[in-house]
Amino acid sequence: QVQLVESGGGLVQAGGSLRLSCAASGRIFRINDMGWYRQAPGKQRELVSTINSGGNSKYADSVKGRFTISRDNAKNTVYLQMKSLEPEDTADYYCNANAQHFPGSRALEFWGPGTQVTVSS
Repeated sequence: QVQLVESGGGLVQAGGSLRLSCAASGRIFRINDMGWYRQAPGKQRELVSTINSGGNSKYADSVKGRFTISRDNAKNTVYLQMKSLEPEDTADYYCNANAQHFPGSRALEFWGPGTQVTVSS
């Protein structure tokens, strides 16, 4: 099994910044894509950003230009640098990793328990 643990969430005023971290541990042969998703109260979970093993990233239109995703493969960690935060960014943020346990095995999806981000106006 692969465990993901997010950190860095909290309360921040609009216009402020936060950096989220997600560290993966457990039986890991290779981590392919990693990403961040969020779920606001009463809404479905949505994609925020993804980054592949080569460092190529994608962003939801709502966060493009404000959020930056990065990863440290040696630490099995993915980051989400959030700036110019808006109240609409308030949500529980979840880390995701597509990973393989063993060479040649199929890749599986793993999720962290989430970290809360609250942006006040």
